[in-house]
Amino acid sequence: MLLFPAIDILNKRAVRLMHGDYNKVTDYGCPVQKALDWQSQGAQFLHVVDLLGAKEGMGIACDIVAQIVKSVKIPVQLGGGIRTLVDIKNRLNSTGVSRVILGTVCCSKPEIVKQAVKEFGSDKIVAGIDIKDGFVATSGWLQTSKIKAIDLGKKMREFGLEYCVFTDISRDGALTGGNISLTKEFSDATGLNCIVSGGIASLDDLTSAKQQSLYGAILGRAIYENKFSVSQAIAL
Repeated sequence: MLLFPAIDILNKRAVRLMHGDYNKVTDYGCPVQKALDWQSQGAQFLHVVDLLGAKEGMGIACDIVAQIVKSVKIPVQLGGGIRTLVDIKNRLNSTGVSRVILGTVCCSKPEIVKQAVKEFGSDKIVAGIDIKDGFVATSGWLQTSKIKAIDLGKKMREFGLEYCVFTDISRDGALTGGNISLTKEFSDATGLNCIVSGGIASLDDLTSAKQQSLYGAILGRAIYENKFSVSQAIAL
């Protein structure tokens, strides 16, 4: 199971939001320094999100992301505001990230996802499926669609996608425990390799995710608030 330390960028700072609320922000300092910190502890992959980009539908933090990529020797996946084929190409080429996460566009223009897999390959494209009460949230979690998460996941798999970041918004940033069972159910139903996201609070959560044979887990507030270290998680 891969572990993905998260770096959420807002106004050029590494932050965490409570339940995705842009008014509930905790500042954790320089994003580049955080990337170096996680790498020094043995991280094998980084998960970076351009929060303002997700909200506005454009690349806001691309310069910071490029600095992160240049500063570390491990791959980076990037999400936030990536809505077109041109956006995908620009993020892959200009920032140097290894793969991009498509969220809102999976709902609004799924044909772009299908074309992206053909053009860039399934190893470069990740579906970001964020759920609220069973339905998919979009636009930086500010809107909730009428699309059921499992239905969308199945469609993404049909398009050739292999990977998905599956986030339970009700748990994100709250340290209440990851929704391992729901992520496993989603993975089994869709055939996607799922990265559980939202609420990971302890090493027990990671043990549970591994026992359920999930592909990966995103580490957020827990590592920022020293509930456990990246190195401890990797050792486990």
